[in-house]
Amino acid sequence: MPGGLGGSGGLGGSGAARGGRPAPWIPLPRASVEDSGRPLPPLAELGEAAAPPPPREWEHPVLTSLLGAWALAACSAEETAAVEDHLGDCGPCADEARRLREAVGLLHRPESLDLDPGLRTRVLDSCLDRRPPRIPVPDWAGPYDAETARLDALLQDIRDSDWHTPVRLRWFEDEDMASRRTTVAGVIAHLLSVDGLVAVALGLDDPLGDHAGRAAGSPAARTEAYWGASHGPPTRAVRGPWREQSHDLVRTVAFAGSDRGTAMRPVSYGDFQLPLQDAMVDRAFECWVHAEDIAVAVDYPYAPPSPRDLHRMIDLAARTLPTVLAARRQAGLATPTQGRHLVPAGEPGRSLRLEIEGSGGGDWLIPLDSPAAKGSAEHEVAHIALDGVEFCRLAAGHVPPREAAAGRLGDATAIRDVLYATASLSRM
Repeated sequence: MPGGLGGSGGLGGSGAARGGRPAPWIPLPRASVEDSGRPLPPLAELGEAAAPPPPREWEHPVLTSLLGAWALAACSAEETAAVEDHLGDCGPCADEARRLREAVGLLHRPESLDLDPGLRTRVLDSCLDRRPPRIPVPDWAGPYDAETARLDALLQDIRDSDWHTPVRLRWFEDEDMASRRTTVAGVIAHLLSVDGLVAVALGLDDPLGDHAGRAAGSPAARTEAYWGASHGPPTRAVRGPWREQSHDLVRTVAFAGSDRGTAMRPVSYGDFQLPLQDAMVDRAFECWVHAEDIAVAVDYPYAPPSPRDLHRMIDLAARTLPTVLAARRQAGLATPTQGRHLVPAGEPGRSLRLEIEGSGGGDWLIPLDSPAAKGSAEHEVAHIALDGVEFCRLAAGHVPPREAAAGRLGDATAIRDVLYATASLSRM
């Protein structure tokens, strides 16, 4: 209000602001007091200023009845002040208030201090909507970029001693579970050596250096060669080369662009190949799986990938299943197709419906008799329903196929073959 007591033009305000000296006192003219033309009332009729009401006296039973509301932070400001004043003088009420506060704490589930794994994707999407990147990362490299960043954040949080915490790598092999003991630093060395397969395909330096010839190209052989080349067990020093290589991979595919030739460049895993776009998703999947291995070992909360990235990982596994199923059949590990008509390439044939529920889910029709056949709803003979994270842990060899929490309907043999083929996707 201009000229009011509370504003910048209040008494003493404007003069001090202009020159540092108070404004001179100017008497008000009489007309400003008696403008109405009527005489002022006698002073006695104005009365004295109203006295403030006396403070409320709170009785002990009333204060005791407010302890529950106080513990839930549901009291008014006046009630809260009264209760807290009372607690300083009354021991029994103070004890009861403490018990109630502890009980209220048990009603709230502890929440992870970690950020939602989808937050990074949402923030980046929002930023890129406002200002598109000059050199964008291809969509198929996004999961690898996100998962390496999440794992690096975990590594930044752990203590120096945690790098030597034992970790057991697990996978499915020869119809049974297999494992290999290492440490947190050993897991990062494993990721560094296997990610090197993608680095070599892109023309980057091989992290194995002069020892690459001993690796024979397979992930397990490369890992053993890297571990064996060190003078001692891996230490936290491996984090720097691993992170630098992951940055180089993302930067290189970004500069190469999203053209079809780059995306389909073959990456050799020794006994099989994947196109670059699938290899990057595969490396993102393994990064997440081993990040969980580390998180369990050091008692660190770790969430699954964002739904979009998880869907890409599930889709890659589902598309790979027909080839793995055929290889297992050739090795005598799956039911042979004797007596069944081999389906020509591109034609519909017997199929299993793989229904993935929850985050990143969807439906996939898996051809059963030939990897070149086309999945067909009309030829569906079985149906499996799995949670998305459960399916990924089965594909990582962390869940035995006979123990997978799957809904099953239809041909029991086909269901068994597909569950075991899913577990066979895993490797060291």
